[in-house]
Amino acid sequence: MREPVLLVIAHGSRDPRHAASVHALVRRVRSLRPGLRVETGFLDFNVPSVRGVLESLDAQGVRDVVALPLLLTRAFHAKADIPAVLADAPPRLRIHQADVLGPSPLLLSALERRLYAAGLTPADKSSTGVVLASAGSTDPEAIAVIADIAREWRHTGWRAVRPAFASASLPRTEDAVRELRALGCARVAVAPYVLAPGRLPDRIARGADGADVLADVLGPAPEVARVLLERYDGARVPLAAAASA
Repeated sequence: MREPVLLVIAHGSRDPRHAASVHALVRRVRSLRPGLRVETGFLDFNVPSVRGVLESLDAQGVRDVVALPLLLTRAFHAKADIPAVLADAPPRLRIHQADVLGPSPLLLSALERRLYAAGLTPADKSSTGVVLASAGSTDPEAIAVIADIAREWRHTGWRAVRPAFASASLPRTEDAVRELRALGCARVAVAPYVLAPGRLPDRIARGADGADVLADVLGPAPEVARVLLERYDGARVPLAAAASA
């Protein structure tokens, strides 16, 4: 059996920075595993569409695909949108949907490295409060995951870590910044737990106006690329078993 094609499924955005960041991440994935075929499809706004990529793969004779949601939490897109698109794929394709990227210790490492690149140092941890700012969701499971990540990250030595959301949920980034100030943190930093630039990350940045440090989005961080490959490897095992059954 040939190694399955990795299809990275991104949400898409009218903001051109979004697609540029996605493509940069995919290039990094390819550089980490030469020989692996990696394709990119978008749910909305950008091309190629997921449906178009699947039809093209089918026409080329590809039979095995790992579809990987470029998402940090398992919310509506992972539970409904993506399965619906995959269910409508050409029937000759054997497709296995991989897990979303988060949570992962590698993503925490990427967040921390982004904060250090923005001006913090490891010596600042014990006196710094961090806002873990995500896009937000109406899905309670996704919100609970963000809160769990904040609690876990706090145990690595930060003075405090508070979750915040750019939409759908509360608190907002600016509220969490004020809370950490009131707590007496010497510094307040905002770490966007988002993959690519766009409207909601811009909202996070505006909410970080009162913070001392604003980190960049995760983007094509090497840790994110490694998580993609971990999720791919986890999904191709059952796919291989199904193909040989």
